[in-house]
Amino acid sequence: QVQLVESGGGLVQPGGSLRLSCVASRNIFSTYSMGWYRQAPGKQRELVASITTGGSTDYADSVKGRFTISRDNAKNTMYLQMNSLKPEDTAVYYCNRRWGALYAWGQGTLVTVSS
Repeated sequence: QVQLVESGGGLVQPGGSLRLSCVASRNIFSTYSMGWYRQAPGKQRELVASITTGGSTDYADSVKGRFTISRDNAKNTMYLQMNSLKPEDTAVYYCNRRWGALYAWGQGTLVTVSS
C-alpha cells in the first residue's frame, strides 16, 4: 500500500503564499495522474488541481491563476504552489490519485488564511 504524506501548511495572511509537498512511499507520479484535494470545515472534499503523467495540468476555477501543481518523479514528490491566498482557501489539503481507485488518505496539511 502506498503511503502519502502531505506537509507545508500553516497560518498565512491573505495575499500570502505557501508551497505544499506530497511525498509518496514509492514512485507513483510517473504512473498515475495525481491531484491535490482540499476539505474546508463543514464541506465536502474537492479537487483543486491535477497533473497527468504527461505533465498536463488542470485547476478548479476557484484557484486558477493562483495555484500551480508540479511534481518531481525522481523525488516521489508532488507540489502545490499557492499564491494570493484568500480566507476561502482555508482547508486541510490532501494528495491522491486523480482517477481510479484512491489510495488511503494521508493526514493532510492544514492551511489557514487569516489576518
